Amino acid sequence: MAALSSRLRHLVASRTCPSSLFQIRHLTSRTFGSLTRPSPVSLVSGFPGSRSLDKLQVGVRCFSSAAEVPPHIVLEMPALSPTMNQGNIAKWRKKEGDKIEVGDVICEIETDKATLEFECLEEGYLAKILAPEGSKDVLVGQPIAITVEDPDDIKKVPSTISTKSSGLEAKEAKSTQGHVENEGMAQKKSFSRISPSAKLLITEFGLDASSLTASGPRGTLLKGDVLAAIKSGTGSSRTVDSSQGKTSASAQASQKTVHTPASESRSSSQPANTHEDLPNSQIRKVIAKRLLESKQSTPHFYLSSDVILDPLLSFRKELKEQHDVKVSVNDIVIKAVALALRNVPEANAYWNDEKGEATLCDSVDISVAVATEKGLMTPIVRNADQKTLSAISLEVKALAEKARSGKLTPNEFQGGTFSISNLGMYPVDNFCAIINPPQACILAVGRGNKVVEPMAGIDGAEKPTVVTKMNLTLSADNRVFDASIGGRFLLALSLNFSDIRRLFL
Repeated sequence: MAALSSRLRHLVASRTCPSSLFQIRHLTSRTFGSLTRPSPVSLVSGFPGSRSLDKLQVGVRCFSSAAEVPPHIVLEMPALSPTMNQGNIAKWRKKEGDKIEVGDVICEIETDKATLEFECLEEGYLAKILAPEGSKDVLVGQPIAITVEDPDDIKKVPSTISTKSSGLEAKEAKSTQGHVENEGMAQKKSFSRISPSAKLLITEFGLDASSLTASGPRGTLLKGDVLAAIKSGTGSSRTVDSSQGKTSASAQASQKTVHTPASESRSSSQPANTHEDLPNSQIRKVIAKRLLESKQSTPHFYLSSDVILDPLLSFRKELKEQHDVKVSVNDIVIKAVALALRNVPEANAYWNDEKGEATLCDSVDISVAVATEKGLMTPIVRNADQKTLSAISLEVKALAEKARSGKLTPNEFQGGTFSISNLGMYPVDNFCAIINPPQACILAVGRGNKVVEPMAGIDGAEKPTVVTKMNLTLSADNRVFDASIGGRFLLALSLNFSDIRRLFL
């Protein structure tokens, strides 16, 4: 890293350019111990871009020939997950003026998956925060802070420096918006393009663009064309629009100022139709998008079965009283499902769009749905079929705590092969869950209910007996599952509940 940075600085120092800024994007190799996301590396002042397996874009180093702008680094919003294109600033750990060491966490970023820590890989001082705490929908690559090497340079960083080193995404968004607006205007006018200054003059003087004549290349309306029209008086104003605006404004003002006793009595007797907008977190936005895509593109089909829960409850009580081992019903469900998947490997698969066929998974990794304030998270118990009940219980508790505090790493919630959603703690008898792509199935677990069932006694005669039953509903991808595979999986799962000793085989 140091060698690469030194080499880039040497290239910039040896290159002469009239531009006042040189921008360098550094490579980083420390993001959750893996390099999985490509990002561009380029020198903006003429060097060609390249691609490298990297996941985090740290910032842009800027050198200025102007005396009032000291050398500084612009930290940009990083891409902390493969699907992230924007994020929220959840919390700033460092304040303006604070010293930053290598590896210090400067802020917490809420991504589309979790709230992750953003580490700085260079020493310096935090000179200016461009995206304050609580900023929403900050695009990847957009500047969020500025650092300097010398503490004396902190006060020299002007407030307008962010505009000089604005992110490429912000520029592209503005240019795209302007282009769309220009195209919409061009459909009604005699020109096909319009310069920004000409557009500004049209808006400022309220001119009717359809009356202007373009003299620029390819039918471009130039600033000179608008000025000539203003000077000659040929550019007609939008009097109709302005008069309508004034009329509507005066009407609104009269409505606001005139109050009759009848209206006041109606307002007092009838409550106003008010509402409150609840902003969505990044996690909930992604959940909404993925679930909609799943329901629209995945052919769901459902299989339901009731299992007798009494052997499981007796076994759980025995573990607590005789061995002082505390496990939840959900822990035992995870183990039972994992062993059923191992016995029916066709059920532990996913649909491969590229090959157009089902692909069997090498391991049994169970995703467990955990409700958090920001949305539903699915941390993964990997190789669940090979772990003991106590190990599964401890891991689920640790993962659930990290999910609720927003501290899950991508490796802990990406890549499961089967999901379990348990609402047994609520008065929910049964429900159908939506498959979590790219997985092929999810098991919905309801609460246990005491019912009277005819049970065979020791003498073989059936007697009415009170038993605890729990409903299991399997949502499956019909491209991977068929009725036979689903039936065999539910049969293996029912056997694991009826004979709890199978969990130790």
